[in-house]
Amino acid sequence: MRRILLLCIFVLTAAASAAQTVQATLPADGPRTIALCGDIMMGTTYPTVRLPEKDGADIFADVKQLFLDADFSAGNLEGVICEGGSCTKNTGKANNYAFRMPESYVHLLTDAGFDYLNLANNHTNDFGSYGLERTREVLEREGIAYSGLPDCESVVVEKDGVRYGVCSFGHNSYTLKHTDTASVTRIVTALRPKCDILIVTFHGGAEGSKYSHLPDGPETYLGENRGNLRAFAHHCIDLGADLVFGHGPHVTRAVECYNDRLIAYSLGNFCFGGNTDPDDKDTMIFQQTFTFVNGELQPDDYIKIIPASVSGVSYCNNYQPVVLEGSEKERVMRKIMRFSSGFEYRE
Repeated sequence: MRRILLLCIFVLTAAASAAQTVQATLPADGPRTIALCGDIMMGTTYPTVRLPEKDGADIFADVKQLFLDADFSAGNLEGVICEGGSCTKNTGKANNYAFRMPESYVHLLTDAGFDYLNLANNHTNDFGSYGLERTREVLEREGIAYSGLPDCESVVVEKDGVRYGVCSFGHNSYTLKHTDTASVTRIVTALRPKCDILIVTFHGGAEGSKYSHLPDGPETYLGENRGNLRAFAHHCIDLGADLVFGHGPHVTRAVECYNDRLIAYSLGNFCFGGNTDPDDKDTMIFQQTFTFVNGELQPDDYIKIIPASVSGVSYCNNYQPVVLEGSEKERVMRKIMRFSSGFEYRE
């Protein structure tokens, strides 16, 4: 059973009031598995129509059981879900992209088991306030939680006796920004006592295959400050986050263990209708299992990295992510682990 306890915590006074509604009960004992992926964009109707076959009925067919079997599943919604509206971008200009998914597709997210989707990204405002409000409305209708906006800083979802708290950050003016350390500190600190497992997610970093390696220090891309993501993620862990995961570069990046907590710096594209044939189709599903004993979270670093492809075919992108096997699975795993540090991976 899923219950969204706190949909929008937006100012300190509101957060304090909302905290009174959360009972100080111990989380239910046992293991809890979290499943995460990167960018989800189930085709687009703008500027041209590029949609999957059969109204997307098969887009999550090969992977959805991994999310349905998890206790909590999350990803990044790369675009808006609405009909009509006016685009805020000049898509005829280089490096300007806008994505709009049909409202009739939102059930595909629920059917695939998603509990939460990040809205703190550079496509949330593609169709202005209308597109964002319609996106929020259809997600709420489906019972999918979200966060990352100035009036929706964090969310707590209760499932089967465990409270999952999520806050998210991006690099655009209309999102909560991971470059605003004071706000990050306030939001993460306020969320910590309201949940049993605290997850921070972010959209940031330079984009493309040549940016697969996470640098030390800030990243700049297309003239934008895309954040010092290593410092940001470490800060969130220091504030009490149990897990941090990122997206935005459109490629996979390192996984790091820092102070006994895991950080996945970019899970890459996942179901990505923004490109009919991307050069890099590699992606991954990241799973971590947390265990509670007598209401206490145990020091457990069991994770599973599942190499995947954004497409079920190699010659184009059919918007249907698939789990990889054999030599392709090994290749993607080596690629991820090449830059990863702080832990020894075991299947």
